[in-house]
Amino acid sequence: MQFIQTRGQDENKKAKVTFSEAILDPIASFGGLYVPQELPNLGEAFLQKHLQSDYKTLALDMLERFEVDIDKKVLQEAIALYDKFDDSTNPVPVVKVKEDLYVSELYHGPTRAFKDMALQPFGVVLSSIAQTRGENYLILAATSGDTGPAALETFKNRANVKVACMYPDGGTSDVQRLQMVTEDAPNLKVIGIKGVFDDAQTALKRLLASQKFKEALDKKQTKLSAANSVNFGRIIFQIIYHIHSYLELVRQSAIKMGEKVYLNVPSGNFGNALGGYYAWKMGLPVEKIIISSNKNNILTQLIKEGRYDLRNNKVVPTTSPAMDILKSSNVERVLFDLFGEERTKELMESLEKEHYYELTKEELSKLQECFDADWCDDEEGKRYIKETFQNDGYLMDPHTATCFKSYETCTKKPLKSIVYSTAEWTKFSPVIANALTGEVDTKDIDALRSISKTANLPIPDMIKELFEKEIAQKTVIEKEEIEEEILKFI
Repeated sequence: MQFIQTRGQDENKKAKVTFSEAILDPIASFGGLYVPQELPNLGEAFLQKHLQSDYKTLALDMLERFEVDIDKKVLQEAIALYDKFDDSTNPVPVVKVKEDLYVSELYHGPTRAFKDMALQPFGVVLSSIAQTRGENYLILAATSGDTGPAALETFKNRANVKVACMYPDGGTSDVQRLQMVTEDAPNLKVIGIKGVFDDAQTALKRLLASQKFKEALDKKQTKLSAANSVNFGRIIFQIIYHIHSYLELVRQSAIKMGEKVYLNVPSGNFGNALGGYYAWKMGLPVEKIIISSNKNNILTQLIKEGRYDLRNNKVVPTTSPAMDILKSSNVERVLFDLFGEERTKELMESLEKEHYYELTKEELSKLQECFDADWCDDEEGKRYIKETFQNDGYLMDPHTATCFKSYETCTKKPLKSIVYSTAEWTKFSPVIANALTGEVDTKDIDALRSISKTANLPIPDMIKELFEKEIAQKTVIEKEEIEEEILKFI
């Protein structure tokens, strides 16, 4: 399969690239992104074939339908990492919470968040390509809290790879921060920046597109790639769990094969939602994809009103910090799919220069055929956490809670909803403890113990151990110093 570019082609890039080329150098012409030239058409025959398949069998077949230029043994090694999740036979449990609402739990991997679903296998694939080519790679990662730990976990001590991970200092939960700053593998560098996630992501995109930075890396015999969802190597693994979750509802007799469902996704950088969109385009029976946001509700504004407006708009810190994002990179891939490269380039250039773009009425109508959206503030989110635990016996984190608001406001038809839970309760324990008991200003470890007692749930060992590990990564810098710090590390 060939990959093409969302903003058309400049003189420096080939018109089409392979999957390997797209993940090794993920920024396309004019700062755009790579997308498949065409998506495989799976249809009901594919779903029927995998009705009794385990997750790894489904994943391997789906990857082969994309005809990726990766050796089958490498793909098998990559997806074998799902065996290390809580339940090797079912790494993504789908749990019934209400009569028509099921939660797909994406957080049962080593860092207790959904990014493990894509980044665990991605690390094997990228390192393997680098070794085959005899090349060394610097992998950049910008994180609002979950990508960082997952990227560091998958790439640590892997051959031919170094990772520089940027996070907003003070903008993650304590557990997320500890997962990063206690990593001590020599090929990892963690950089706290004085700013917000959008600053880290902007720096990542700037460095990926910087010829000067690439030349500086060339002198150190190092090439450049990224672990964020700008990289299609992430997205391809995120398509799989949407298909799996649908099949789980069929297996549980919640729906019949071919029956449509709502996909309800807590959204920050839009990669998770994009995976669902591609699954739909490939034949998954979906009514609509519901985008759930926190107070940083830029995506709600886009889907409801057709405006993407960053003017006089700043990131607001919330109790769901992984979604404290205003620049959602993967929206660009949907714009390209709906409106083509010329219009996408026009819209993205407007966003970069004017911090604003607006869809036409016809374009908005087309977008709304696929998506609906709503947002949830912090107090509403805590209320959903408490009520769902009390009434349904289900404990969730504050990102998942945003979906329960949009479940109430956006599900217009009597169809089942699949809510995607992106993080375990352990990642945001002070918020959840406050929701359940009213306690405030609780340290993470105390909040974890409180929730464990209240909900009668054990604290996973990998979380408890964080609080006793030595801090190995102590760098916190101004955002203007990022490039210098990374070159020093290399």
